[in-house]
Amino acid sequence: MLTADGHAKIHVLSGDVVGRIAAGEVIERPAAVVKELVENSLDAGSRSIVVDVKDGGLGLIRVTDDGEGMNRSDAVRAFERHATSKLRSDEDLWSIRTMGFRGEALPSIGAVSKVRLTTSTREASVGTELHLTAGSIKKTLDAAPVAGTRIDVTELFFNQPARKKFVKSIPTEFSHITRAVQQAALAWPAVHLRLTHNGQEILHYPAVASDRDRIAQVYPRTFVDQCVTVESAQPGARVGGVTLDPVQATSSRVPQDLFVNRRPVRQAAVFHAVAEGYGAFLPKGRHPRFVLFLDIDPDRVDVNVHPTKREIRFADSESIHQLVRRAVRQALGGSKSDHAVSGILARREESVPDAGRARSSGDAMIQVQPTGMAPMRVTGPREGEAQLAFASEATEPYVRVPAREVVALGQLNRTFLIVQVGGDLAVIDQHTAHERVLFERLVRAWTTRGIQAQPLLIPEPVELSPPQAALLERYRGDLEKLGLELESFGASAVLIRSVPHGLGSLDARALLQDLLDDVGQWEQAPDLDRKVRPVLASLACHGAVRAGREMELPEITRLVEDWLAEGAVTTCPHGRRTSFRLSADELEKMFGRTGW
Repeated sequence: MLTADGHAKIHVLSGDVVGRIAAGEVIERPAAVVKELVENSLDAGSRSIVVDVKDGGLGLIRVTDDGEGMNRSDAVRAFERHATSKLRSDEDLWSIRTMGFRGEALPSIGAVSKVRLTTSTREASVGTELHLTAGSIKKTLDAAPVAGTRIDVTELFFNQPARKKFVKSIPTEFSHITRAVQQAALAWPAVHLRLTHNGQEILHYPAVASDRDRIAQVYPRTFVDQCVTVESAQPGARVGGVTLDPVQATSSRVPQDLFVNRRPVRQAAVFHAVAEGYGAFLPKGRHPRFVLFLDIDPDRVDVNVHPTKREIRFADSESIHQLVRRAVRQALGGSKSDHAVSGILARREESVPDAGRARSSGDAMIQVQPTGMAPMRVTGPREGEAQLAFASEATEPYVRVPAREVVALGQLNRTFLIVQVGGDLAVIDQHTAHERVLFERLVRAWTTRGIQAQPLLIPEPVELSPPQAALLERYRGDLEKLGLELESFGASAVLIRSVPHGLGSLDARALLQDLLDDVGQWEQAPDLDRKVRPVLASLACHGAVRAGREMELPEITRLVEDWLAEGAVTTCPHGRRTSFRLSADELEKMFGRTGW
């Protein structure tokens, strides 16, 4: 095609521009470099892989392995686009058995950074060292014949300022790197992996014999102990792993890990199958948590549908869906929670708070209530669970002006309050109504004078995963403004020293998990209010009286009066219903008394 003056409008891009465009598809952030280099090490048969990172990957990314290494000609060729040892023809694309196959990783990394590669095969008498800048080899040197490969990547995106300005903070980028290493560890339990950041060891996963053992290394042991084993097979496919006992389910979605032929992926059909496998076992508002491994004949799965290989397609999606659904259902059917399917939801209501929060438990104590409110019944501890104790349990009163007389009639299933409000009959969910009361107080405190902290008698330690620790470190100052005082405790644990003033007994681990889920969405929140309100909602939910706890009539009366004073809002902050009411007129019509 020509322009009016006879010049061509279409031209071929230069090689360096083509390389940068391709790199942009594969290398979106430092974690992508780590993922690609670790996958290359795995394909090289490595049994030990060390990842050293500085400044969230922007200062340095170094991956060292003990794999088969390369000779000099292969090392040079490896940085050419689409150079690969893993494919010989297009037919090989339909039977991929390796993590990498396109030959894009090294040239893409090299195009946007400075690279030093040191490599040697086991039988070589001398190794090779290459120095590259923006994909161009600047030096080729001899090196010590140490079997394996080491790649140093520095000044990432130095020649792509537009890309570099989208890189997030060091804690955020490092949290993505830890996630990439964790996923590699989960997929390959027989491989020893280590991760350091600025010289400090963050992750250390010695080789283990089973997937479950590796899951217990990556995630808290409490998670694994609460899981049931998933195991099922059919011709050409099998699924294994663990999924959470539904009795332990919360609002959290972490983890939801899926590996297909040891490749971490997101696959909607499998996630849907897991949810269907839970079915009625999972109460509304709670989510499955799982680590699942699907092994499928390579010719029945297409991994060549996404530049970063995150998405895949199955040749027979319905068959895989049925396999996963059946495996999850069978695992839950054999779990300790399934003594009777009909009893699952009842036990949930008796043992955990509504809206997907954790159980109230620990040393016996009295729940904190507003000044003048009858004290909650003393409850005993439940084995293996933690609870916070407060140095001062006085709470700040607010002006309560009940517009209607409240007559407490009783409690149904230790969950629903039966009360007369004026001339109406009301059934009120004790947890969601109290949650609304606490939420309104927290919002009012936040918007007026700020939320005061309430110190704990005994600081509560909570173990975090490295990504969670990095996320918490980033937003610690903001959380302190909401009344949460947190202190680092070891490499990846924190101490909860105070919580917002006016909340009752709390489960530290569950509270912090939910708060981390909330602040993990802060980058997408358009303003401060939308950041803070979900956090306040989580705090209110954890501080509210639990379903399954017995309440006396004076206590019921006071709670309902508090709820009325806060506007008698018909939903909790998470959208669940608080009440059902029948007016006197409706009752008269229902019983045929109208017109008598």
